[in-house]
Amino acid sequence: MAARRALHFVFKVGDRARTARFYRELLGMRVLRHEEFEEGCKATCNGPYDGKWSKTMVGYGPENNHFVMELTYNYGVGEYRLGNDFLGITLVSSQAVSNAKKLGWPLKEVTSGVFETEAPGGYKFYLEDKEKLKQDPVWKVTLGVSNLQKSVSYWSGLLGMKIYEKDEEKQRALLGYADDQCKLELRAVGGAVDHGTAFGRVAFSCAKDELPSIEALMKKENQKILTPLVSLDTPGKATVQVVILADPDGHEVCFVGDEAFRELSQVDPNGDKLLDD
Repeated sequence: MAARRALHFVFKVGDRARTARFYRELLGMRVLRHEEFEEGCKATCNGPYDGKWSKTMVGYGPENNHFVMELTYNYGVGEYRLGNDFLGITLVSSQAVSNAKKLGWPLKEVTSGVFETEAPGGYKFYLEDKEKLKQDPVWKVTLGVSNLQKSVSYWSGLLGMKIYEKDEEKQRALLGYADDQCKLELRAVGGAVDHGTAFGRVAFSCAKDELPSIEALMKKENQKILTPLVSLDTPGKATVQVVILADPDGHEVCFVGDEAFRELSQVDPNGDKLLDD
């Protein structure tokens, strides 16, 4: 489990041009790769849609050592309804705060030195106005849960995450696989979790040989498996194996075989041009 890595969060985007501007010009991320598909993904990476779609990976550096964003765009779908499942991504970047001010992008200071802003589609980002302390500025992904203890038991007990912090009073917990990786924050929302139609997915890698045992454990524990172990093809690139789970609140969790994913996720120097085209 020590070799497991936090990889990316999957967003559905309705306005691809404005979204690209937000990630590139405001957050200062770069396009790592861009891929177009003629039909829906076997593992519903693009949601429950069968038509043409695209995937754009953006981040501060290669997926081998950065937590990145996967932007999925379904042709013909212009917007998605937000729920209370995704509560935000926090990153440390004074440059992003400066960029937002220059662009006139709405910012709200929620605590001293921490600014809330929204990506197109309403997805919240929290920008800490200080110099990044580590290689990857992306610090944590925050998800809403209905029962904190139940969720912590799932992510820690079944998926093997380390508990870094737990605050019963504030009903939040911080977990992760390694000190230098993006963390997962779970926060109670005081009721049921609503995923809307914008629901995302968080992805992790593990040794390919672990995938069958993850699937078997979930079956044994009567946990939900959304997509049993399957191979996913990307034209002209590596084929990866994945198994996709749902936590107690229905948050989608993807585990992908690390060896093939490292090959698939190589940075494409033509990524920007492919997206712009």
